[in-house]
Amino acid sequence: MNMNNLLNEENEGYIWEGDYEQTWKAIQEDETGTLQTANEDFSYRARKRQLMEKQSNIRLSMMRHMFVVIDSSSCMNDKDLKPNRLICVLKQVEKFAYSFFDQNPISQLGLIVTRNKSAEKVCDLVGNPKKFTDKIQVVKEKGCQSEPSLQNSLELSLAALKHVKSHSSREILIIMGSLTSCDPGDIFATIKECKKYKIRCSIIALSAEVHICKKICSELEGIFSVILNETHLTDLFQRVAFPLPNSDSGAQTLMRMGFPQHKILKPDEVSMCLCHLETNETRFSNGGYFCPICDSKYCELPVECRVCGLTLVMAPHLARSYHHLFPLEQYVEISNDENSLPTNVIKNCIGCQYPLIKNSFQCKSCKNLYCFDCDIFIHETLHSCPSCTNPMN
Repeated sequence: MNMNNLLNEENEGYIWEGDYEQTWKAIQEDETGTLQTANEDFSYRARKRQLMEKQSNIRLSMMRHMFVVIDSSSCMNDKDLKPNRLICVLKQVEKFAYSFFDQNPISQLGLIVTRNKSAEKVCDLVGNPKKFTDKIQVVKEKGCQSEPSLQNSLELSLAALKHVKSHSSREILIIMGSLTSCDPGDIFATIKECKKYKIRCSIIALSAEVHICKKICSELEGIFSVILNETHLTDLFQRVAFPLPNSDSGAQTLMRMGFPQHKILKPDEVSMCLCHLETNETRFSNGGYFCPICDSKYCELPVECRVCGLTLVMAPHLARSYHHLFPLEQYVEISNDENSLPTNVIKNCIGCQYPLIKNSFQCKSCKNLYCFDCDIFIHETLHSCPSCTNPMN
């Protein structure tokens, strides 16, 4: 092998050394001497801005039906994300699925892959993250081929979403790595059709800003973003996991829901639930959730009854959606100067007890101080102030 072929054009070193070139520029030292990257601090600040943008007392899309479209074209073999774009995106989508159902317990998620100038539905709309993530392995096994097709992806998503009931939010999330799209017809006509059915489309670009992607998001009231690194990609997925304001300004409508209880019948009264009728898996049992109208059996909730169309949920599913309607009030950021802190407040985070060297965040009710990490954790995960909930702490 000719070693000259392994050298960069500028003769600065071997090709495999390029990944580590000048990586120290992204590292900075904080006041305690701890090393951290500048990208991490930027990511945290971006998440804080997203929390500040959240408003209370607005109409949100609490029931969401979303298709995740993954670009599986040849460009996803690029290694700017480790180990390559496809593997990195699939890992992030798997994390996103659990976060999505945690934030939207009465919603459904589907998976579409676009490769070889076409689109393929890998997973239909389901309300269980386990069923969704099991299909990700299929995408990984088939690998990457040719070019993606935005139009075919939108049309395939539209074919399933246009039958969703009007009280539910219809959404598409596209992870686009390619700078090109091979479409069979007029994509603007497809965009117009999606707009007719009030479908919202957001796109996360892995490479650069593309005009048609930005145009789709603009027309369909979605969010267009270009990633900086893998950490930023995680933040963008987290942003989509939270329900967006409902764009439908029409009159509010009532929705019928059923709250079935889990019943266990006699040992000789076994039957198969409707969840597994369309699969090859045979599962007979004498227990399950029975629809209060048609008495159809299901092994898990939430689900939409395939016989009568009634939405079947449990009461905790609705309770977990409460914090979106009345989000926790944002903490006040204050500087940690001697003159700005009260004399009777210990300069330690009330949550993790770590010294508050950087700026701290104060709850307006209990006046306790939190560090930046605890502030993000409380507003994104707990949704309630620990000190206000338990004043004895």
